[in-house]
Amino acid sequence: MAVSVSAYGTGAGGLINGNNRNLQLQQQQQQQGLIILKTRTLQFKRVAVAGKGVVVVRSQKGGVFENVAVINGKSTGALKSESVEDELARVMRDRAGKDRGAVRVAYQGCPGAYSEAAAIMAHPGCQGVPCKSYEDAIWAVEFRRADRAILPVESTLEGSVVRNYDLLVHGSLHIVQEIQLFVHYCLLVAPGVRREDVRRVISHPMALAHCGHTLARLGLDSAPVHDTAGAAELLLNDKLTDTAAIASCRAAEIYGLRVVARGVQDESWNTTRFLVLARGSDLPPPPQEEEHRPLKTSIVVAHGGGLDALFKVLSAFSKRKINLTKFEVKPRAAALLRVLDVNGGGTVREFEHVFYIDFEASVADLNAQSALEELREAMTFVRVLGCYTADSKIYSLD
Repeated sequence: MAVSVSAYGTGAGGLINGNNRNLQLQQQQQQQGLIILKTRTLQFKRVAVAGKGVVVVRSQKGGVFENVAVINGKSTGALKSESVEDELARVMRDRAGKDRGAVRVAYQGCPGAYSEAAAIMAHPGCQGVPCKSYEDAIWAVEFRRADRAILPVESTLEGSVVRNYDLLVHGSLHIVQEIQLFVHYCLLVAPGVRREDVRRVISHPMALAHCGHTLARLGLDSAPVHDTAGAAELLLNDKLTDTAAIASCRAAEIYGLRVVARGVQDESWNTTRFLVLARGSDLPPPPQEEEHRPLKTSIVVAHGGGLDALFKVLSAFSKRKINLTKFEVKPRAAALLRVLDVNGGGTVREFEHVFYIDFEASVADLNAQSALEELREAMTFVRVLGCYTADSKIYSLD
């Protein structure tokens, strides 16, 4: 029997599609990230494998298909949902909560990355899900390999990471939290390497840019790698004796490296703002405004270009006395910005001119609702990216 496998993500589970024939699930074994469980022979249409010891089966009884969950070889009986994919997601979510009791946060980089540090600050005790790219971190949440994703969006030295803002509007995730992290760069070397032996430095391109003047003063060449913690790991694995890495002190502890210099960033006060993202079906309770901690709403506005659009947006908030904490004009590029219209049946639309805006008010506030309605009438497109508690605290690894 031909069986095709479509994985949700590495090790996260997948779907096995058959043709209503008998399938004897074999003794538990690992095959291409899927864990198959020994159980009884079932007449099936689809089998969903949801991690160790869990499957969701759509079985046939008297010509009628029904969803049945099988956990550790025991059937839980018929399930209400008609969608195996939905049931798979629910079982994985419930099982993750029971087994770990920790929020899974996807971040770009290796353990020891600053994004991981921000994730730990946002969700103490969380389970980190390392990802190769920011896109992979978002997809980890979309495909339920993680509960949250965290992305850096602004830096005091580099300004906005516009590409990451663009990633927000490509998908359907919501902003549920912000966190600001003090980024303190350290110069790391492998055990036994002296500082005077170092000829070049490797790190993430942004970290190298943040330390450019310092590196020039020290006469060191630089080479970019995908991640700060990845640079630390590379030092250890490749036994580099003429190379240092710019990363965190925590990365030095994780990979057994030596810190030869601290605070090598060009500006002593270097902070990065991160946004925490969640699925619409997994949003926390609506935030409540607290004293000294106002609510913040983030939106994206597409328009036809020109100063007229700018004046209309500013007017909509000004006359209602709503403070703007961010107003970002997306630089004009050759490629149009692709935006998922979550209220338009999930269609993808393309725009040339876009504003990214944060304002101090809840999306449930009547004044804010009135401003948004005015924008929807005057602009090409408006989408709320999230409403969350404004957090002015700056966290530190030290």
